[in-house]
Amino acid sequence: MSLYKYLAKAWKKPYESYIGEELKRRLILWRKEPTVVRIKKPTRLNRARSLGYKAKQGIIVVRVKVRKGALSKPRPRSGRRPKRMGVYGHAPRKSLQVIAEEKAARKYPNMEVLGSYWVGEDGVYKWFEVILVDPHHPVIKNDPHYAWLSGYVKIKKYRVKV
Repeated sequence: MSLYKYLAKAWKKPYESYIGEELKRRLILWRKEPTVVRIKKPTRLNRARSLGYKAKQGIIVVRVKVRKGALSKPRPRSGRRPKRMGVYGHAPRKSLQVIAEEKAARKYPNMEVLGSYWVGEDGVYKWFEVILVDPHHPVIKNDPHYAWLSGYVKIKKYRVKV
């Protein structure tokens, strides 16, 4: 089996494989970090590569922390009691993974979201890694795999605007 197949097998059930103990240690550190953190390389290399990640200029990976559960509001502490106070959970109409991608896109407005994947969760948060691409970077424009992002298609030596 290849390396990517072993990685995929280990991440299917992370707490039953060798990844579990390391993941628990990482989650303790990740809780103290800000919501959106740029990282040097992906945690799950096989998943990142399947979504289009390449280790080249113009492509970055960020880890995003998202609150789990219903979006409940804190109870008002003073003043009159409005009926039911809007405290109960409001279920979002989109998944936490989509919310994580939106947070990453808001933090890096010049980048395009290529994809995202789950990397861990605890009782309060879920973490996703989001792959972002700069469509205006020259390396990305010249790569035929990413040329569609910038709207250019390279035909022989000429660029044609699509």
